[in-house]
Amino acid sequence: MRHLSELDWRRLYRSRTGAVLGVCKGLAAFLDVPVAAVRAGVVLLTLSAGVWPVVAAYVIAGFCLKLEPALPPDSEAESDACNAYQADRKAVLARLRDRAERLERRVRRLEDHITSREFDFDRRLSRP
Repeated sequence: MRHLSELDWRRLYRSRTGAVLGVCKGLAAFLDVPVAAVRAGVVLLTLSAGVWPVVAAYVIAGFCLKLEPALPPDSEAESDACNAYQADRKAVLARLRDRAERLERRVRRLEDHITSREFDFDRRLSRP
């Protein structure tokens, strides 16, 4: 089990392979404990606090927690990009659109240069 100072709350996700909503399995992966221990804790909490409060908290957690990524991020940059997309999708999509437009302009300039009459294919393709 991890210490409280080691926890990165941005990495708390619902599991895609969980039993009901994936909350217990995601919490177990986040805390680095066995899933059975988390599920046993939920059952004990249900017995002590009552069924409806725990069911309501579980359902709310199931809808509030982000679903874990299909592929885990390989680096911190990928993780930051994923978190930025989930936080503000419109801004990230606008940045991606701008980058795609810049790349398209570069490709178009290259195509114009290569297809121009001044471009000498024989000199470029001949081997020395």
